[in-house]
Parts: sequence; C-alpha cells; structure tokens
Amino acid sequence: MGVMLYNKHTMTLKFDDEKEEKELYDLRKQEEEDLVNALAESKYGVPAVNLMGMPIDNDALRSIIEKDAISEEIAPFKVVGKDIHVAVRSPQPEKLASLTEYFKSHGFIPHFYMASLASLNKAWDRYKEISYASESKSGSIAVSGDALKKIMVDLKNMDDIKRAIVEVEKDKAHTTSHILEIALAGAIAINASDLHFEPEENTVRLRFRLDGILHEVMEIAPEIHRFINSRIKLLSGLKITSSSIAQDGRFSIFLDDEEISLRVSLIPGAYGESIVMRILNPKSIQVKLEDMGIEEGLYEIFMKEIKKPNGMILLTGPTGSGKTTTLYSFLQKIYSTEIKIITIEDPIEYHLPGITQTQTDSEKGYTFLEGLRSALRQDPDVIMVGEIRDSETAKIAVESALTGHLVFSTLHTNNAAGVIPRLIDLDVNPKILVSALSLSIAQRLVRKLCPHCKKEETATPEQEKVIRTISENAKAHNKDFSKYGVDMSGPIKIYGAVGCGECNNTGYKGRLGIFEAIHSDASIEAIIPKNPSEREIKEVAANQGSLDMKEDGIVKVLKGITSYDEVGSVVDFYEE
Repeated sequence: MGVMLYNKHTMTLKFDDEKEEKELYDLRKQEEEDLVNALAESKYGVPAVNLMGMPIDNDALRSIIEKDAISEEIAPFKVVGKDIHVAVRSPQPEKLASLTEYFKSHGFIPHFYMASLASLNKAWDRYKEISYASESKSGSIAVSGDALKKIMVDLKNMDDIKRAIVEVEKDKAHTTSHILEIALAGAIAINASDLHFEPEENTVRLRFRLDGILHEVMEIAPEIHRFINSRIKLLSGLKITSSSIAQDGRFSIFLDDEEISLRVSLIPGAYGESIVMRILNPKSIQVKLEDMGIEEGLYEIFMKEIKKPNGMILLTGPTGSGKTTTLYSFLQKIYSTEIKIITIEDPIEYHLPGITQTQTDSEKGYTFLEGLRSALRQDPDVIMVGEIRDSETAKIAVESALTGHLVFSTLHTNNAAGVIPRLIDLDVNPKILVSALSLSIAQRLVRKLCPHCKKEETATPEQEKVIRTISENAKAHNKDFSKYGVDMSGPIKIYGAVGCGECNNTGYKGRLGIFEAIHSDASIEAIIPKNPSEREIKEVAANQGSLDMKEDGIVKVLKGITSYDEVGSVVDFYEE
C-alpha cells in the first residue's frame, strides 16, 4: 500500500501561483481594455466597446461566418433594422472601408467600434449557439440554386443577361447580390466556362468566355463591382479586407441536385481587383467519348488501348485544349467496381463517383511525385497523374506502367510525335520506354459552326491550295479523304460563320476536338532506342493510317462541322 505524502508548503505555493497567474491575466486584460479606450477615439475616431457585459445578437453574428469573423478579427454584436454594430480589433481606415462595402452589399449600414481581443473572443464563443454559423442556408452567405434556376428561364443569350442586369441597376430595391446572381445564372445558362470582372479607370468590364473565346457582355459601375467583390470573397472563403494580394478560393452552387463548383481567382490591379470565376459544370464532362469528334478508326485504337491492364497513355496540348475532359472520359469508360482508380490532380476540377481523387498541395509537399508514390501504395489498377513535370515523376510513371498498372497523364509538347523525345529528355531510359508507352495523343479544341446559320461558300484560291496539298499528302500515306466521307473531285466547298440568336451572334455553338495519335507498334518500337527526333517519329507514324491534327481538322472543315479559320487558329497548315 502506498503512502500519500502531504507537503503543506508546496500546496500553499501552488495555490499562490495559480492566484498570481489569474491576477496577472486580469491585469493584462484590464490593460488591454484601457489601451482600447485610450486609442479608439484619439487614434481611429471610433468609440470603444467592451463586449464582456453586453448581450450578443445572434442575428448580427449571422451576417458573417465564424471563420471570416475570426480571420478579420471582427464581431457584429447588434442589429437594429438595417443598422449593424460591429466590433473591430484594429479599425484601420482601409479595413473599415472594405468592411463597409461588405456590409452595405448585404443590405446593412455598419457602425464600427474598437474592441479588445478578449472582448471579441467572448462574441466568437456565441457562434457555437448558431446552428448554421459555418454554412448558412439563409442566403446571406450562399448563392441559392433555386433562385438561379428562376433567373435562368429568361436568359437565353448575352443580350438577355445585359438587359436583366440593367433592369436591376435601375431598381434600387434590389441589392447588388442580385446582379451577381444574374451574371452567374446567365453564364451557366449559355454554357460559359469563365466570368471576368475587369476594373478599368472609370468602369468595370464583364466578360464571358464562351467556347474558348472571350465576349464582352457589358460595363458595370465601379461601386457595384466593389460590392460584388466583397460578396465573392465571402462566398469563396477569402480575406474580405485584403485587396493588395492575389487570392484563390472556391464555392459551390447546387442546381437540380447537381453541384456546380466555381473556382475564384483575384489579383490586384491599377484600378481594383480583377476577378475570374471558372465554372466547373459536371455536365461539361458528361460528353461521351464517341461524341468528342474522334474519327472512327482512331476511336477504335483509343478503346483498345485504354482497356489494356497496363501501359502508359499520354495526352499533350496547350492549356484549354480539353485534355482533362478527355482523361475523365477515359476513366469513366473503363470504370468498374472490379478495379481501383486513383487520380493525382492540380486541382480536382470535377468529382467522379467511385474514383479516389487526390489534390496536390505544394505547401505541404504533396506534389505529383509524392502523390504518385503514395498512390502506388494503395494497390491501384489505374493511376491518373495530372501532369508529368520532372524526371523523377516520369521515371516512376514509366516503371508503374511496366509493373502492371495502366497510367494516364499529360505532357507539355506540341504534338504526339514530341512525347517520346520529351520523355527521353527527362532521363527515361529509351529501352524501358519501348515496353511502357502505349499511346501518345495530341488534341486541340475548335468551335463548331452553328447549324442554324452556317453558310456554304467557295474556298479562296489560297484555301483550296492548302486543302488539296494536305489531302494529297494524306493520300500518299494511305489516308484518302474519301474514306472519311469527303469528295475532293469538284470545287472545294467550305462553310463560314454568320451569327444568329441561337449562337449569341458568334456563328459558333459548342466545341469538339481535333486529334492525332501515335500508337507504339513495331515500327515505333524499333526507332525509340535510337533517340529519334520529332521529324523521324512523324515520318514513321504517318504510315500507321491515322489522321494527324492538320488532316483531321481539314476533314471536319470539308464536312461543314467547323470553319477553315477556326482550324487554322490551332494548327499550322504550312508545317511540314
């Protein structure tokens, strides 16, 4: 049995220490309150407030979510009608100006007070009592999907969007939040991929990216833009009072039980913050692989290669060329409950059911390389690496393809022939590459001519010369255009863009891909160990029977699917 020792002196000392610590804490707290009282009026021109003995209004707290209140060191504590009273730890003029814009954009007239940190902590503790403090469903910090649906009914084109915003600007009863809702609803309704708010000296331009091209919708007043800016920051979880740094965020809207994500980017400019919102609509990846503009013979090759249990399939093309959509389409084609698919992305643009998706985080050291290493420990059958950027990632990806995994990834090259030299430049052993690489794909996106207004026209002499040269070169490699439903016997007929109400007067509606691919047959495998140039690879691949991007583009021009100029904007017709 143990003996309990009792030391009266020790116990007394401990008690005295605790008492002393409390007294010291109370003294420091009082000193902070005294400092607030001294500086509030004299330095900042606002009254002081001590929230310790005051009731905190939950409705006031609901005006801003908890994490933003703590981040900005503020606490709304009372609301009477439109008047809202806000405690601020550091009421700098710039900060108060931003906060004023934010609260005004939400229909409030703010009144500011200086408060101590201890005082603010008391208010923040009340967030625990608010059921929807972190994620409001009242509409104060969310965009209602139902509201957007109602708005979308009347928005068929950019002219409709402009008219709707102009009407709201006239009606002072509406808040500027409604303007943002119209812009978002309109962008989704006409399938825009991005919204741009671009401040200039005396105005702010609102532009939409539609089918890869930016179109100006209208100009809005700078004061409206400031309110929209504050609301977007709040929705995206960004610092609402910071305007001198670049910020990135994200929020979601639910339409018909479907989540539409919006990726937000803000950068400071000479006349205010430029805002770009990328719309990540799941419907944009629901395009079937067979509807993406892939020629029938090439489609069969794709299907054969993606169903293999191992190997490497690489896509190349510039930003915005549709690589991610194609990769997702591949994954959706091969998905089954019998295989495990893991992706490493930067960022995750769309969520795919049944697939394990991870996002890189450079700040935490989770790069494509680390992601790939981690994924291999998860017993995967299929791995998608967003991009191969360095030698180590390239080597591990190749080794993975050799050890029973099917690997999808992207690489920065201009065409399919450039994939092999690029991998060799990244120190991949050519002898190993022979066995690992299954398929190299290059793609571009072109706009489709609007079927309602496209107009048949005779090709110019220069256009006809280019088309016939490309056709003859293809024929020399057993790729006669007649195989693809194109008649080259008479005058060359092509189609041009006109513009109508159905296509926002652009002449184009929707996009599709033009493709080229090189599969690793015996002829390609024979030259890889020799460290071949792009030209050498092109010469060998030309006899595989698949169209290159130039040829694929011209076939689509002759079929009236797209225009000559559109294909010419993404490929070099004169390249040998």
